[in-house]
Amino acid sequence: MQFIEFKENDLSAIGLIENEVHAYPWTQGNFLDSIKSNHTCLMMKLNEEIIGYTVMMFVLDECHLLNISIKKSMQKKGYGSHLLKEVIHQANLAHAKTIYLEVRASNQTAIHLYDKHGFNEMSIRKDYYRAKEGREDALLMGLVI
Repeated sequence: MQFIEFKENDLSAIGLIENEVHAYPWTQGNFLDSIKSNHTCLMMKLNEEIIGYTVMMFVLDECHLLNISIKKSMQKKGYGSHLLKEVIHQANLAHAKTIYLEVRASNQTAIHLYDKHGFNEMSIRKDYYRAKEGREDALLMGLVI
C-alpha cells in the first residue's frame, strides 16, 4: 500500500470513487481547486489501483480534513484506518497541533472510525450538509496531536 500525491490527471479515477461513495459528491472542480490551492491531496494505492484518497488543508498549526474516502468494494477492510493514520502522520509532519473535520451526523460508520482514532465531538453545525429532504447537521470533530 502506498500514499502518493494526486494530480489533475488522476481526477477521473478519483471522481469515480467520489461519485460512488457520496450522495453529494465533490466535483472535479472542487478537487482541482484543492490541488491549485496546494492542499495536501493524497491517494492510497494497492497494487497500482487507487482505493482511496484524502484532501487536507493546513492553516497555521491546524489540519482540516476536507475529504477522506475509500472505494466501496474496499470498505470495511481496515483501509479507512490506514488512510486516517496517514492523515495523522501528515499532520504531525506539518507540525499541526489539531486535526478538525466535519462529518454527517447520520454517517455512523465514519463517526465510529474517528472515535476509534481518538477524535472527539466538539460541536454540531446545524443544517451544514445538503440532504434528500432539506439539510443535515454535521458533527465537528477534533483530534489534539
